[in-house]
Amino acid sequence: MYITTTIPYVNARPHLGHALELVQADVLARHHRRRGEPVRFQTGTDDNSLKNVLAAEAEGVPVRELVDRNAAAFEGLRQPLDLSFDAFIRTSSHPAHRAGVERIWRATGHDLYRRHYEGLYCVGCEQFYPEGPCPDGHQAPLQRVSEENWFFRLSRYQDALLELIRGGRLRIEPAARRNEVLAFIEAGLADISISRSAARARGWGIPVPGDPGQVIYVWWDALANYVTALEGDDYDRWWVAERRKAHLVGKGVIRFHAVYWPAMLLSAGAPLPTEIYVHDYLTVDGRKISKSAGNTADPAELVDAYGVDAVRWWLLRDVPRVGDADFTEERLARRADEDLANGLGNLVNRVVTMVHRFLDGHVPDAPGEEFAEVPGKVHEALEDFDFRRAAAAVWEIVEESNRYVEQTWPWQQDRAGQEASLGTLVHACRALAVHLEPFLPTAAARVAAAVSGERLPRPEPLFRRLAATRTTG
Repeated sequence: MYITTTIPYVNARPHLGHALELVQADVLARHHRRRGEPVRFQTGTDDNSLKNVLAAEAEGVPVRELVDRNAAAFEGLRQPLDLSFDAFIRTSSHPAHRAGVERIWRATGHDLYRRHYEGLYCVGCEQFYPEGPCPDGHQAPLQRVSEENWFFRLSRYQDALLELIRGGRLRIEPAARRNEVLAFIEAGLADISISRSAARARGWGIPVPGDPGQVIYVWWDALANYVTALEGDDYDRWWVAERRKAHLVGKGVIRFHAVYWPAMLLSAGAPLPTEIYVHDYLTVDGRKISKSAGNTADPAELVDAYGVDAVRWWLLRDVPRVGDADFTEERLARRADEDLANGLGNLVNRVVTMVHRFLDGHVPDAPGEEFAEVPGKVHEALEDFDFRRAAAAVWEIVEESNRYVEQTWPWQQDRAGQEASLGTLVHACRALAVHLEPFLPTAAARVAAAVSGERLPRPEPLFRRLAATRTTG
């Protein structure tokens, strides 16, 4: 399975909304690897945006300096968030990206033409709109732009796109987002501008082949990353031969991924993605988390304060499949305390303590609950792009095991009863470590270590209790 995230602008450091998509993609990648499937998990950064240029101008630094610094912060999320991506592409420096973008431009040449254009442009979205304000909530007023650009005959692919999506060849989840895309296409597609004047772009970006006075539209450039990062045989392996090619995207960029991108590929005669998984927004006080809104939450700082398990678990356990999720550090800490410290940590600690108290630390040779239904439930949920339901399926092991302790009261049993009940509980904790790994790899490793071997290690707390002592912002 080829799994990709969107590649964010690097006009500022990453925020928690970026972490959501990265963690979701990481869970999918780890899950499919555990099933024995070949996986490529790719992410990166969109360096060639006018937003990056304007941010550098506002800061008074060269564009390259700002882009390099912020892109490093995105790539640096690998360690604090326990990410397992296989490839990271930066569109301004990847050795194959520019040549790949130029190839796609030339391959779609039969659908390109130049004409004069006037419209309202949102720098935040890097998109033209017929009228203001920006529908995605960017506060800066739309700019009136009048220039001659290159256009792509998107209108030519209206029927083909409808057939792809209606027939399920291009699967969009959840269904509400699929219907949204279909409604947009059915309303009629207009040709789109796919270049900007080099002067307005401040000379930053990839020049249009044969027309150095224009640079390629940043979205045309950025969308190409899904194939330009596949060098050598990787293109044939992951884009041509691979049966499943999944894009993870936020709801604000569906149009680019479900309409513009497949139309580009149809025009170029190239294979198409097979799945587009759409998540909604994270909000703070009901407002979308964004760099321009100034209400960001830095994921690396949150990990420093609360730990990677708490951050990943809130993103997976509390964020719904459909609908925005409002973030506070209090909610993050409360979820971690309730589930990780009081639920999982308390379970493992009680089991290990009782094994030492009653059985001198030795794990009895007793049959254990295999929880055979859990992998199927997790897989079914992840196939529906429902991370909250998948996490809940794993959590059933914790809840059932804690109930089992209260029902059997090992401390009141004879030796044979203790061996049977505690053997069952140790096996349950071991199963939990296995099934938890895609979601919380660090916590899963700690659980596995706590219940490994014929004689268990001495019990130690797995999770500290948290209190939100910092102010979100």
